[in-house]
Parts: sequence; C-alpha cells; structure tokens
Amino acid sequence: MSKKTLNIGLVGYGFMGRTHSNAFRQAPKFFDLPYEPVLKAVSARNPDRVKKFADNWGWQSVESDWKKLVERDDIDLIDIASPNDTHAEIAIAAAKAGKIVMCEKPLGRTAEEAKTMVKAVEDAGVANMVWYNYRRVPAVVMLKDLLDEGRFGRIFHYRTQFLQDWTISQDLPMGGEGLWRLDASVSGSGVTGDLLAHNIDMAMWLNGPIKEVSAATETFIKERKNTLTGEVVPVKIDDASAFIARFENGSLALFEATRYARGHKALFTLEINGEKASASWDLHDLHHLQYFDYKNDGKLRGWTDIHITDGDHPYMKNWWVPGLQIGYEHTFTHQVADFVASLDSGKPVGPTFRDGLMTEYVTDAVLKSAQTKKWETVETE
Repeated sequence: MSKKTLNIGLVGYGFMGRTHSNAFRQAPKFFDLPYEPVLKAVSARNPDRVKKFADNWGWQSVESDWKKLVERDDIDLIDIASPNDTHAEIAIAAAKAGKIVMCEKPLGRTAEEAKTMVKAVEDAGVANMVWYNYRRVPAVVMLKDLLDEGRFGRIFHYRTQFLQDWTISQDLPMGGEGLWRLDASVSGSGVTGDLLAHNIDMAMWLNGPIKEVSAATETFIKERKNTLTGEVVPVKIDDASAFIARFENGSLALFEATRYARGHKALFTLEINGEKASASWDLHDLHHLQYFDYKNDGKLRGWTDIHITDGDHPYMKNWWVPGLQIGYEHTFTHQVADFVASLDSGKPVGPTFRDGLMTEYVTDAVLKSAQTKKWETVETE
C-alpha cells in the first residue's frame, strides 16, 4: 500500500536548507514512517539560485515569494530555514493558513517575538517543532535515557561550552548573505542566541528548567563594514558569552560560548555530575559517551568509554552494523523521523515552539544580566 504524502514547502536554500532537504529525503528510506515526505516547493528571493538548488535536491517547484508558498493548497508543512528576522512572520502566516510548521533555531530574535509564534501555532492547533538537532545525537539520547532511569541520583553540576573562531578577523564584514549572524537587527544576538541556544536547549532537556543566571558578554571588535551599505557601523552582537546558572533542581551550571577561540570550529561539549554517576560528551567525538558509575567495584571503578553504535543504542538499529558510525547530518534525519511519526500519533514531540520559547527566556535573561551585572530570574509561564 502506498503511504500518505506530506508535502513540504521549504523557505531558504542556505546551509540549513541543505541539511533539511537531505533529512526529508533520507528519513523515509531508513525509518518506517506513516507519511512519505515530498519535496514539493522551495522558496527564496534569487530565482536563478533557488532553481539550481531545487534541481540539485529534487524539489518539484520553486517560488520567489514565501507568501505564495504559504498560500498553496498543495503544501502541508512549511519549513523555515531562512535568517532569524524572517521566522516570526513566516511561522505566524503558515499557522494561520493551517500548515504544520518547522522552524530553525532560535525560534525568534527575542522571547517576545517567540511568544507570538507560540500563540499562532497553539491557536491554530497545528503541529510544530524547532530544529534543535543536537538532541538527536544517539550518544546524547543515551545520556538522557540514563538520567531518566535515575542512575545519576541527585544532580550537582552541569557544564557546557560551544567554541568557534570564524569571526576573529577585524576585516570580516557584517550583514547580507552568509554574514547576517553578525547583524543584530537580523540575528537578534550573537553567540548567546546562535550557539548557547543549543547548549541551553540541551541542558534543560537533560536537567530541567533553569531558574536564574549571572552573565558576562563581550564584543571584541566594535565596528565592521556593512556588506549591504558599505558603511562602517557599530557591532551590536555579543562575540563571547559566559554565564553561571542555577537549575530548579538545585544544581549549578557553567555555560560558555565564543567565536574567538582560535583553533576551534565547533567544539560543543557537556559534562554532568551527580551523586551516583557522571557523564561527558564531545561533538568532535559524537559517538562516544564517557560514563563514570560510582557503584562499580572499587578495583574497577573508572571512566568508561561507551561507543554508541550498537542496535540497542538510540536510533542505531536503523543504520548500519555495530561499530560503524553516522554523522552530523543524521541528527536532522532523526528529527524528521521523530516529527513525522508524531503526526500520526497526535502526540507532540519536542522541541516544540513552546520548548523553544523556554530557551529564549533563558537567553533573554543572560543578555539582561550582562547589562545589569546582576543575577536575573528566568521568566516562566
């Protein structure tokens, strides 16, 4: 029997447009899904480039205006992979049109903007998800399972960092395609909303809500040339962000992100310490979970390197044989598989738009604390 189809409309053809396209194509090939994703149409402003993108990835049609994509009766799901300043308008219009909505992170540029998006999807009753793909790394899901089983006992500490080095040159311009993340009017913030949003989402998924934060941020290069205007203008994003936090469960946390850590391209790490066990994970070695269990016999007690490739590890039975690894792109495939499966069951799967809003409450508190130089309470609902 042929499966029901799920017609996808994608907005954006950049880096995230590629990862999403690949995920929609691969998910039904490796996972038994109730729907067959169909790459129906992609929208972007440059007609020549979007046509080339569509031909390469197998999208059936193109639009130069995302509003036409939303209006089409043959589109079931709108996937937003465009810059941050477009997220709210597209998501709200898509929800009002009754479309399923998926959106790249962060959900909005601020929590206030994200609130409007949450209200739109919840008022419309449409399924929704934010692309925090690192939740779908098998080793991280394994860690989540161990935590949920109570193996760690009371949690004392959580520490995490996300380090890059691509904006160090003072000659790098800001704004426009590829460099919009340096323009606060488009991105909303710098590393806090771009990098730390991943760390925060994962931390709250693993360890629960964050209660309060105390932060410091820095903009190392104060002025850059704007690519679009040619003018030298003030830089208003944060180049580096660090904060300490208290979780509602009483544990303490350290968070750090920067684009000024020479030699690091995407160093994303975490460690969690409990009364009974500890664990750590590193994106550069994403298939390995380091685990310490205090209940082990004293002579053998030590850190264990668990290689997450076996069939009883999260997601791995859908791929190759034990010992063979998968990579970054598979996290997006896992997210599509989980989300599409949830459409048939009717049970929401995270991170939903409301989950994304919770992360933005934290990032807003971090940015506020950096200004007030005081502890700030994270907003809750």
